Amino acid sequence: MSWAGIWGEIFNFEDYGALLGLVRNSLVAGAVLGLVGGLAGTFVVMRDLAFAVHGIAELSFAGAAAALLLGTGVAGGSIAGALLAAALIGVLGARARDRGSVIGVLMPFGLGLGVLFLSLYKGRSANKFGLLTGQIVAIDTPALSWLLVTSAIVLACLAVMWRPLAFASLDPEAAAARGVPVRALSPVFMLVLGLAVAVSVQIVGALLVLALLCTPAAAAVRVTASPVLVPLLSTVFATVSVVGGILLSLGSSIPISPYVTTISFALYGACRAAGAIRARRGWTARPGAAGRQTVPT
Repeated sequence: MSWAGIWGEIFNFEDYGALLGLVRNSLVAGAVLGLVGGLAGTFVVMRDLAFAVHGIAELSFAGAAAALLLGTGVAGGSIAGALLAAALIGVLGARARDRGSVIGVLMPFGLGLGVLFLSLYKGRSANKFGLLTGQIVAIDTPALSWLLVTSAIVLACLAVMWRPLAFASLDPEAAAARGVPVRALSPVFMLVLGLAVAVSVQIVGALLVLALLCTPAAAAVRVTASPVLVPLLSTVFATVSVVGGILLSLGSSIPISPYVTTISFALYGACRAAGAIRARRGWTARPGAAGRQTVPT
């Protein structure tokens, strides 16, 4: 295939106006997912849980694949798998030094189960592929309802626990001394993260969920350390990645995930370059995670 043919496969805007009217549900889902991914991703970066996100995504994928095989709700299976993984990581990996090994055990187990269930599934191959790479362009009203309800739960939980969780993430010793339930917050947040991963897996697939729950927040902390601007920028970056990915992929036969990940990575690259320029000009952030103000050196 020539380069022109490849380019035509990636970007095809014929009948774009007519197609745009068919993805209203997808655009709503993308905006909501950007909000969830941006806010939850702030704590993923602050608490260094990117590896945990990937581990939860694998069991979420296994749960969705099992539901697909049994003919039940894929969304429910995805959520069940994600919550199971989050609970196991929260209990067995309570100590940071144990968490990596626990996740390393769960990841191949979840991926192996998912592959087994998909191998046994005799339905449409597009359904199998969608669990790995996403299928937001085909989201229907029941799936959107699942996403909205689950996202509302995640956002409500984050709103309640935001201040103590931020304190515990930045300085757990000081937070414990001030009476913040640091030990209890960790497994609770893991469950909330499990829900966030589950809704993300349904949209961008199990393999690329980090593009929404890690990359936008990682980009945001490269340009600011403000406790207000980091979640705000993370949410904007995540929303632009998802909605932009939908709009770019609409006319092509390629799954949405390459578009989402490319936009997300481009934003991260731009923020990293901007952060490097600021550092050369004499501005840097105090050591630590997001939430501390940027000061001149």
